[in-house]
Amino acid sequence: MGLANQITIFRILLVPVFIIFVGYNKPLYALITFFIAGLTDALDGFVARKFNQVTTLGKILDPIADKTLIVSSFIFIYNSDMSIKFPFWYVVLVISRDVYILAGSVIIYFLRGALEIKPSIFGKATTFFQILSVITVLLANITTVEMVYVKGIIYTATFFTVLSALTYFYEGLQKLK
Repeated sequence: MGLANQITIFRILLVPVFIIFVGYNKPLYALITFFIAGLTDALDGFVARKFNQVTTLGKILDPIADKTLIVSSFIFIYNSDMSIKFPFWYVVLVISRDVYILAGSVIIYFLRGALEIKPSIFGKATTFFQILSVITVLLANITTVEMVYVKGIIYTATFFTVLSALTYFYEGLQKLK
């Protein structure tokens, strides 16, 4: 197994560490763990491309690692004892989008026999703002962050989450035609 895949597996192993810090109301340590996981995400992609270690396993593990961390972040921060959390509707929206995309991808794969996944600009913006919302909420539990900023990030992430869901839905319909 190449170094890139080892780094991805390390990121997956950081997820329970992150959850434990959130569960014990240690937002600083959770933020540090989240940041390290983010660095490993950038690093494994760089190593895979730079040293020609792009593998089928890596193509499967990388999105699993990403989604596991993001979904865990939303669920466990919402259910934590932290004073500032995500609203329930936001958690449901974020997870529902991913479930719909996964279900649509499975349907397209079985009906067409293949699936080419290309993230859209809206999908990338969604990921960016969802990650920023996790960072912002954790920071708001460590230091003083005005709630207007926290809500602004959450509403911006919501906008892109809905927009990307609609875009992927439309693209999925086009692939089925």
